[in-house]
Amino acid sequence: MSRVLDRAVRPGLVMFALAVGAFAIGTTEFATMGVLPFFAKDLGIDEPTAGHAISAYALGVVVGAPIIAVLSARVARRTMLIALMSVFALGNALSGLSPSYHAMLGFRFLSGLPHGAYFGLAALTIASLVDPGKRTQSVARMFLGLTVATIIGVPVSNWLAQAVGWRWGFSIVALLGLLTAALVWRFAPRDVPDSNASPLRELGALASVQVWLTLITGAIGFGGLFAVYTYLSVTLVEVTHVAQAFVPVVLAVFGIGMTVGNLIVPPIADRALMPTAIGLLLVSATAMALFPAAAHNPWLVMADVFVIGWGGSLATILQTRLMEVAEDAQSLAAALNHSAFNTANALGPWLGGMAIAAGYGWTSIGWVGCALALGGLPPLLLSVLLERRRRLAVA
Repeated sequence: MSRVLDRAVRPGLVMFALAVGAFAIGTTEFATMGVLPFFAKDLGIDEPTAGHAISAYALGVVVGAPIIAVLSARVARRTMLIALMSVFALGNALSGLSPSYHAMLGFRFLSGLPHGAYFGLAALTIASLVDPGKRTQSVARMFLGLTVATIIGVPVSNWLAQAVGWRWGFSIVALLGLLTAALVWRFAPRDVPDSNASPLRELGALASVQVWLTLITGAIGFGGLFAVYTYLSVTLVEVTHVAQAFVPVVLAVFGIGMTVGNLIVPPIADRALMPTAIGLLLVSATAMALFPAAAHNPWLVMADVFVIGWGGSLATILQTRLMEVAEDAQSLAAALNHSAFNTANALGPWLGGMAIAAGYGWTSIGWVGCALALGGLPPLLLSVLLERRRRLAVA
């Protein structure tokens, strides 16, 4: 683990600096879905083709997280955080300047590369500055930047796309990336990597069954949330029959649910991490099972979407779990958490789309989401069982 050199570090300011980066990442990740029609038209392509830009970003996250984490094993966390947000800013600035569809794909892939490694290192940095009993809630406060982005950043980007053009949204995200780099330089503690750190030791995380079980839980269990969120807008119009202007309100309710969940759930998880994760998956599965019925009423669907958003706090819980089980390979394990969630981001919409294409209707995404949330339980329960057996063997 890195050794902090600064004696007088203010964790609150460090948390704020890293949360600004989370806000920037959350804005570009979710807002791209909303401005897709605008850049599709400008670049002369249809919307399904433009959707590949979203996949390119997710691919960047999946590829970049483990590679960067391994190669940067002997680089100070503070230095890496500044470098990652600088690359993130560059990728988004270039995205806003994209002259063609293929250039857009390349720039979105570049923008996604720092995503997972940034969140992994940010979580480790915050966790190193607080008492072990407060790690989950401290990491959650950093993640609030991402959840607030779904309430503020995404609607603002959509408004900018309509008012002055889609390119401005990416430009503002680039500026936020540079601001984050500056804040990290100013407030994050200077640190020295462990002298025994190496790419090979980081790869040791891949030999841990507990690491893999945690990642599989996220890759499957979190897919349900994305299955519903991806098709929520069109479901609201086609099934709930709300006006298009009402859709952002429901999306904001989803974001509020994520934010409230990240405020309330992590303190509970700090006292009982795995039971909280299990309970959260069960609550999410129930909310998604109710979605097909709730989708026919605007007030019921808002309440249901709020609870589904609440389930987003699972990301923070699994991040803490990886810190517990990764031993000396903290950076890679923490970064892989976001590769897992972007796998879920691909799996959920793909299975939801298959259900819709098969003729089961827009509300079938609720059942797909329920199945995925329940699918995250077996690896989680196996993880608990193996840990219990290990403790009994030691005793």
